[in-house]
Amino acid sequence: MLCLFSFFVKGMAGNIVNPSIGQGISVDSIVKCVMEMAPTYETIVRDYKANLYIKGKMDIKKKNFILRYVPSMFRLQKGVREYLLETYSDLHYTAPNIYDQKVKASQGTVRGNRGLPGLLEYFNVNIYSSSLLNDERLLSPLAKNGRKYYRYRIDSIMGDPTNFDYRIRFIPKTKSDQLVGGYMIVSSTGWSIREIRFSGRSELITFTCNIQMGEEGEKDEFLPIRYELDARFNFLGNRVDGNYTASLDYKSIELKEKETDVKKKKKYNLSESFSLQCDTNAYKTDASTFAILRPIPLTDGEKLLYKDYTIRKDTVTEQSKSKSQAFWGTMGDLMLEDYKFNLSNIGSVRFSPFINPLLFSYSGSNGLSYRQDFRYNRLFRGDKLLRIVPKLGYNFTRKEFYWSLNADFEYFPQKRGFFRLNVGNGNRIYSSKVLDELKAMPDSIFNFDLIHLDYFKDLYFNFRHSIEVVNGLDVSVGFSAHKRTAVQPSRFVMIGDYPLPPPEFMKRFKNTYISFAPRFRLEWTPCLYYYMNGKRKINLRSDYPTFSVDYERGVKGVFKSTGEYEKVEFDLQHQIRLGLMRNVYYRFGFGMFTNQNELYFVDFANFSRRNLPVGWNDEIGGVFQLLDGRWYNSSRRYVRGHFTYEAPFLVLKHLMKYTRYVQNERIYISALSMPHLQPYLEVGYGIGTHIFDVGVFVGSENWKFDQIGCKFTFELFNR
Repeated sequence: MLCLFSFFVKGMAGNIVNPSIGQGISVDSIVKCVMEMAPTYETIVRDYKANLYIKGKMDIKKKNFILRYVPSMFRLQKGVREYLLETYSDLHYTAPNIYDQKVKASQGTVRGNRGLPGLLEYFNVNIYSSSLLNDERLLSPLAKNGRKYYRYRIDSIMGDPTNFDYRIRFIPKTKSDQLVGGYMIVSSTGWSIREIRFSGRSELITFTCNIQMGEEGEKDEFLPIRYELDARFNFLGNRVDGNYTASLDYKSIELKEKETDVKKKKKYNLSESFSLQCDTNAYKTDASTFAILRPIPLTDGEKLLYKDYTIRKDTVTEQSKSKSQAFWGTMGDLMLEDYKFNLSNIGSVRFSPFINPLLFSYSGSNGLSYRQDFRYNRLFRGDKLLRIVPKLGYNFTRKEFYWSLNADFEYFPQKRGFFRLNVGNGNRIYSSKVLDELKAMPDSIFNFDLIHLDYFKDLYFNFRHSIEVVNGLDVSVGFSAHKRTAVQPSRFVMIGDYPLPPPEFMKRFKNTYISFAPRFRLEWTPCLYYYMNGKRKINLRSDYPTFSVDYERGVKGVFKSTGEYEKVEFDLQHQIRLGLMRNVYYRFGFGMFTNQNELYFVDFANFSRRNLPVGWNDEIGGVFQLLDGRWYNSSRRYVRGHFTYEAPFLVLKHLMKYTRYVQNERIYISALSMPHLQPYLEVGYGIGTHIFDVGVFVGSENWKFDQIGCKFTFELFNR
């Protein structure tokens, strides 16, 4: 094996050896050995519990009013430039890369104990994984295909003849925020990493991270024991420097056992991986607690920061503020911050800041939209949960206001049993009598503008009960009700002294239609992994697609409903991970209306226009970006398909100044078949950055070019 090549370096002496001495040893051989051992080292630790202490110091170098708009940023105090924050947590890790962290104590000079946004994940780094961060950002130099993206060289050889340490430098081949540069110190005994230092940029943070590993031969040999992180946050003229130090004290380490792992592969319940089983204390914020817990003593400068903070608190108290100042201070927080209220014995309320550009989105078919979400949660005894989510939005292109209220009560959390209520106003729609005009119009001269569309406003009320019969199989029953009112009511004016027309004639001028339909839904995801959070079942992922069938039957006469129909829809969605940051998404579905009597409205559940789109990942990308909204209600049947491929370095090589900020690239292919559209095709290319996502799409109708358009969404701080 290559890992035996250390035999050739036996006999070398001295603490530091010139790399030129080992003429027969190539850096490629060393790196290959480390990469071969990395998958083993990544999973050799099956489980550990540790105490994690983090101390961070933030220094405001430059600031302006925009800094207040940054979600999760710590609150600034007037005239204060330096801040200190300490946290002490219980950390539970289980393979593969599942971390459960519970903060036991926190202390600092910032309000709300917030630090620089996005830094906490840097203290859960598994250096042997193919990506340095859990969300697959930052491709590791130890990844199996690392040599495709990095160059390596030996800086120095250190140690004694029985155990050499090689300092290997890794350099990105291209400029990209997905790659890092730095060095690692590798032991020739078992080709494990003794220390790694890497620098890079992720979102708005430029960072340098140094990780020291445990002692060779000990249980913590493959685990970090100390982190040092220097970070710089830059955003529109604002600059904040942060210096963080973290220390891990391991309480228990469980190594991999082959028999245990074999059994685990057949087990879909991952509750042991997500439950923190060590003893936790109440949340502490007092200085006396930290004096006992703190493993790294404070410096004189840090002690001075605490002293100044205490003086400020004693000098400026809440009582010294006038009622007017307190009111406008609270209003300013609501306008600019992501806010959460915890109401004792009532629940919690959370909403985004009202002044926030991230709440806007633009697409070729929907135009410019703004949305705002509110969330109310209340946890009852037995882990029963009540969740209420009101949503407001406005579409500037169509000049339409949207609202909805979604409420869930999970009464049987072990089996995901819940009642769900949805109320709101939907998209404007036209009735099925238009379909007869569409059917009579030849494809060759088809034009929506030649048809008179009587639009109706839609007020909907949906109720259903859902329960998971077996793992991955959900069954839902309920009903769907709509009240549709004409946007421009029809008027019938009698001129002269004539008798009223017969009722059959007057029915044509009805301005309001009501529908009531019992609904049944079956959804199945085979081999679904999950974990139990107390009594609540939390579904995670599956290697197989999700299938769903929807059936709805309109009943005439119930609550004055006027139409009869049947609606059936089938949908399949699947996400496949092909490797590091490479994913395939595909979706297929069809639907049809049958047994229609009298007037009804073509309103599919899966194939519908989203009045307020949110980001790229809604419905796993399985949407049409350019399709005219009138097509969604123009046919009694449809067949659709979507395919998305996502990967970094797909087209752009990230060599230029601006393309280095591209995190991933996507290729979209979508197809739709229905009468008058056989087919509609849409092809697109998009890029994702830490600030925004943008894509360009081309659509064609019946094999003829139709239009070109784009979609743009803010993704900053949306993680």
